[in-house]
Amino acid sequence: MSLFRTLPTAGDFSPLFRLLDDYDTHRQARGQVSSMRSFAPRFDVRESEDAYHFDGELPGIAQKDIDIEFSDPQTLVIKGRTEREYQTPETGEAESQDESNKQVAKRENKHRFWVSERSVGEFHRTFTFPSRVDQENVKASLKNGILSLVIPKATAQGTKKITIE
Repeated sequence: MSLFRTLPTAGDFSPLFRLLDDYDTHRQARGQVSSMRSFAPRFDVRESEDAYHFDGELPGIAQKDIDIEFSDPQTLVIKGRTEREYQTPETGEAESQDESNKQVAKRENKHRFWVSERSVGEFHRTFTFPSRVDQENVKASLKNGILSLVIPKATAQGTKKITIE
């Protein structure tokens, strides 16, 4: 055991950024009165010569519950919703968080939560590109809870010379 606390290596500021993101999310939600909780899934965004690559964590979210659309030529919106499901090994029955009040009350009498850390509710992420993108050739896949998108950059519209006949 070390007596000195180790400092993060240069460039390892992800814990600080995560803390700032969580604070910002908390601050935005504080003024809103809503029955539906919200969360912001985390994304890695990379750029190559010809495309933008997105990899986002959406564990346990079905493909049908995710909407991806362009709100304008340079803005991508990813939104959706998730609810918690609980599997009881003895009965094999699945219960979701949005069941009728009667079933929820029955479950609460049966179980007492010690910790509830999983994200639940609606999510909404918006990404703005620095240049035009090719909306017609976007590729999306969802595998093992990771949403992957490849958004090609639009080819530069060159000048077209017109000859006089």
